Amino acid sequence: MSLRRATILPAMPLTPTDVAPPATAVTTAAFGAELLSAVAAESNEELVAGLEEDFSQMAAAQGRVAARLGEVERREAFRDEGATSTSAWVAERFGVSVPTARALAHVGEKALDLPHLVGAVCAGQVSLDKVRALADVATPESDQELCAAAKEHSVRELAEVARTSAARHSARPGGLTSAEQHERRFVRFNDALRTMTAQLPAESYAEAKACLETRAKAIATDGQTPWDHRLCDGFTGMVRSSASGGSEPAESPNPYFVVVHVPIKALVEESGQTTELAGELEHDGLIDGATVKKVACDATVVVAVDDKAGHTMYEGRARRFPSGAQRREVRRRDRECRFPGCANVTFAEVHHIVEWKPGGGTDLPNLVFLCEFHHRLVHRNGWTMTGNANEELTIVGPTGRVMVSRPSALWTRVTAGQ
Repeated sequence: MSLRRATILPAMPLTPTDVAPPATAVTTAAFGAELLSAVAAESNEELVAGLEEDFSQMAAAQGRVAARLGEVERREAFRDEGATSTSAWVAERFGVSVPTARALAHVGEKALDLPHLVGAVCAGQVSLDKVRALADVATPESDQELCAAAKEHSVRELAEVARTSAARHSARPGGLTSAEQHERRFVRFNDALRTMTAQLPAESYAEAKACLETRAKAIATDGQTPWDHRLCDGFTGMVRSSASGGSEPAESPNPYFVVVHVPIKALVEESGQTTELAGELEHDGLIDGATVKKVACDATVVVAVDDKAGHTMYEGRARRFPSGAQRREVRRRDRECRFPGCANVTFAEVHHIVEWKPGGGTDLPNLVFLCEFHHRLVHRNGWTMTGNANEELTIVGPTGRVMVSRPSALWTRVTAGQ
């Protein structure tokens, strides 16, 4: 950490060369205590002046980071450590959030063509957020002009400039063609937030909206149910009705497959107590007894009875391929590709750590959830993956960097509770 405000923070004998963090926990605590004490002693004017300097230094550092990441992208240096993209590598390597990594990588990708904007960030004159707002519309020809605008306008105003510029450059009679709209369609799921995002062609959007609104209006209400809730109920009803192939909800049992992990203790004890650990809904989280009963009424349910360690079953050398129960347990444990920094779920499958042919067991500690790319990667020369998948895996690549992968925090919490 570098603090150059020696006159503002007289209690801190720091110089611009003091950039290395403290080496031990003791010195870290002392460093933090000294910093907090010095900041608490500042006047309001000193706080504001210090923040101006701090934000300027932060912008300059982010500018240098973006420039370096641009070079990482051009060289594809992230592949040396098994990553599939610059942003995924940054998130894993430097411990930042995925949105932050994407923002830095995105600006870095454009940096070579935008010397004025990048230079202004590195000089601490504009924030990285301002450059990010303009990155998609800035060109070598407009770089200088947009740099001047960035120094005068807010991030929100610059975002509007970018939207206007994008609309102007893409303007055409009649807008996008039907074929172009069709090519831009998507539906995306966020399992962590249980949200869906969709972009549809104009006619499909109008059809979906009319269908959902008609269903929502038909739902009985006492006038207190918010419109958003009724639309959600209409959407759920539409999904369920598809089971019968008709427009009305199906009379037959719902065919959708739901897995609920239930500790055996919760099955054999009939205390009537509602507990957070009554079960775990796969791909979601901890659920109580009432939710278990509700799910059981609405779907085809598989109950996976867990042992004392929270594991389902072991096959050893009895079979080469994991059983259905084992696959579900590995997915539950890992939730996404276990290679550090990879969040792939859709194209991931269960694989042996020690391959079955030379003697690897078809047991949970030897089974891991890996995407296709990283499954091929860890079996190449120069890569090793060792350890117990239920506890900790160690991955070492050709560069010699040691990466560690652990089970999902939720799985660890549930199994610890059991």
